[in-house]
Amino acid sequence: MELSFQTGAFLLLIAAVVAMTSRRLHLPYSVGLVAAGAILAFLPFTPRVELTRELIFDALLPPLLFEAAFYIPWEQLRRDFPVIVTLATVGVALSAGVTAAGMHLFGGWQWMSALIFGVLIAATDPVAVIATFKEAKVGGRLLVLIEGESLLNDGTAAVAFGVVVGLAGGQQPNALAIAMALAITIVGGIVCGGVIALVAIALVGRTDDHLVEITFTTVAAWGSFLLADRMGWSGVLATITAGIVMSQMQDGRITARGQEAVQAFWEYTAFVANSMIFLLIGMHEASQNFVAVWRPAIIAIPLVTLGRAVAIYPCCSVFARTSLRIVSRHRHILFWGGLRGAVALALALGLPSYVPQREGIIAVSFGVVAFSIFVQGLTIAPFGRKMGEISPAAVESGGARNG
Repeated sequence: MELSFQTGAFLLLIAAVVAMTSRRLHLPYSVGLVAAGAILAFLPFTPRVELTRELIFDALLPPLLFEAAFYIPWEQLRRDFPVIVTLATVGVALSAGVTAAGMHLFGGWQWMSALIFGVLIAATDPVAVIATFKEAKVGGRLLVLIEGESLLNDGTAAVAFGVVVGLAGGQQPNALAIAMALAITIVGGIVCGGVIALVAIALVGRTDDHLVEITFTTVAAWGSFLLADRMGWSGVLATITAGIVMSQMQDGRITARGQEAVQAFWEYTAFVANSMIFLLIGMHEASQNFVAVWRPAIIAIPLVTLGRAVAIYPCCSVFARTSLRIVSRHRHILFWGGLRGAVALALALGLPSYVPQREGIIAVSFGVVAFSIFVQGLTIAPFGRKMGEISPAAVESGGARNG
């Protein structure tokens, strides 16, 4: 069934209870939600909601991307932009290549299936990553690197995913055509998000009604994503661009009361979207038949982890002798903080029926996401404390806020 108002209200009630419980138990909120979703899946009165690409991409992901982009420190982001772009492009390619080669050689998958899986699982998920680190109150340059990379690399992975799926559908691998398709998708998404943000901010400047100001940011968040996606461009990059542009131009256009209202609105909206995503992931994790794919799942988890290491350490080493040098403890946290989640699942669930081993790719993706959330999600805060980036007091006081 689709996500109805009644079902949404029920899930929000569960999310609120999980938020309070997780705080008392000092557990990551995202882990608590997935566990709660898995329990709910076995209860007879729980409504069954189908987790689809459309639900994640069209409804739940845009507010999370917009909120993160709207409040990311622009000056720090601009300073580290070369590092972030390198991780989000070269890093994604290296990670996808390692995973694809391993799944072909050790998992026995066809090259095309292995490549599709490698691409969709290569990007870290902004939903999982940002929620985990903001909950633990990580700040400074490390948070900007984590946020910036996770925001951009799921966009590049989604673009690359479209190209690879097109090749699986019989398109000729013409290098010039592929380059043109990539350029159009990326540039189209950025321009679309920028134009919608400029129109929205221009209209915001004509009112002092804080409710109208909130409305225009809402239209920019979802409108940029949906329009770009319908045009065949990158909806992810469109929404990220819209968030950054509106953030930089809000001073003098959004009133002081409006800025307070906008912040409260987007903090709550991100909480709702985040809660829905993790609860639904937990419910659908519980329904997966992992027994049938246990062997490729066991192979995939270390391969994905290795791919993340290959993406982080060599790319960071490029900047070792520059002012953008990344210290060792930040590299380690970037590596282990490469959680997977909703974006990978949305891409997997959206695979066309003609893709070879489609059901296996979906099931293994769920397995990798389960490992990522429970193993990495539960250990990233202690790991951060060991690296000296997270204080014990910050973890204990962390609540459900993720924006």
